[in-house]
Amino acid sequence: MLFISKIDYRFYQKFYKHAWVISFILLVLVLVAGREINGAKRWIYVTETLSVQPSEMVKIFMIIFYAGILVKNRDELSKYGKGFIKHMIFLAPIIGLLLLQPHFSSSIVIIGVCSIMMIMAGCKFWHFLATGGAIGIPAIIALVVTSPYRLQRVVTFLDPWKDATDTGWQVIQSLYAIGSGGLFGAGLGESKQKYLYIPEPENDFIFSILGEELGFIGCAIVIILFAVLIWRGILIAMKAPDMFGSLLAIGITALVAIQVIINIAVVTSSMPATGMPLPFFSYRRYSITYITV
Repeated sequence: MLFISKIDYRFYQKFYKHAWVISFILLVLVLVAGREINGAKRWIYVTETLSVQPSEMVKIFMIIFYAGILVKNRDELSKYGKGFIKHMIFLAPIIGLLLLQPHFSSSIVIIGVCSIMMIMAGCKFWHFLATGGAIGIPAIIALVVTSPYRLQRVVTFLDPWKDATDTGWQVIQSLYAIGSGGLFGAGLGESKQKYLYIPEPENDFIFSILGEELGFIGCAIVIILFAVLIWRGILIAMKAPDMFGSLLAIGITALVAIQVIINIAVVTSSMPATGMPLPFFSYRRYSITYITV
């Protein structure tokens, strides 16, 4: 973080096209040389103990790419064809490769981040509403219906207690953990659910352990801290000296915000389960680049 913070962010603008190419190559490399774990190819193992998840790097690379290309084509952004369609096309190969892994959650995050950047740059909001209604929502429904494990997650979300010992187990145990925390929690390190009950509690469901150990007050403090961080990111974007810096800041801020919202929504059973790490908390599976604007 200290090293990257010393690099002038304008340096990245020179290589925004390279960021897209590198993203494409990394995702192809995953499909060719990646190791399949639990039915998904998302990791490249450098050694038996060192692995890399390229989709995490792709999130940052796509922010740099879209910040650069949106600045270059700023005069065309209000148009549907040359603005919205032209720039969404660049997402298609990246999202397609992610879905082949499959990595649905990263696809949603990248689409969300890039869409926010496009709106902030000058694309019309109704372009997203119209296209999302006509193409986006039907495509998501089709992906869910044609994929047994995604469909099962939706069914489980609607009634996790219907299969409490199998598909609904993780969500139910997460709710038990949060509920047992009460107002002040059981105390730091005193969680019981993280032993044998919640699978991999250090990753996607770490917020439920936080709720059990630190209670409602602890959860509220963490959420407030995230809110402050996101607000500071927005202020940085507003005060940035140029459009590239502004889009870079809003993209990184949106990346954190979307992942926080989805992670907390999943562990509280407010949306169907999906693999989403909690920024700065989840073990090993989250990385973020520190860029000074």
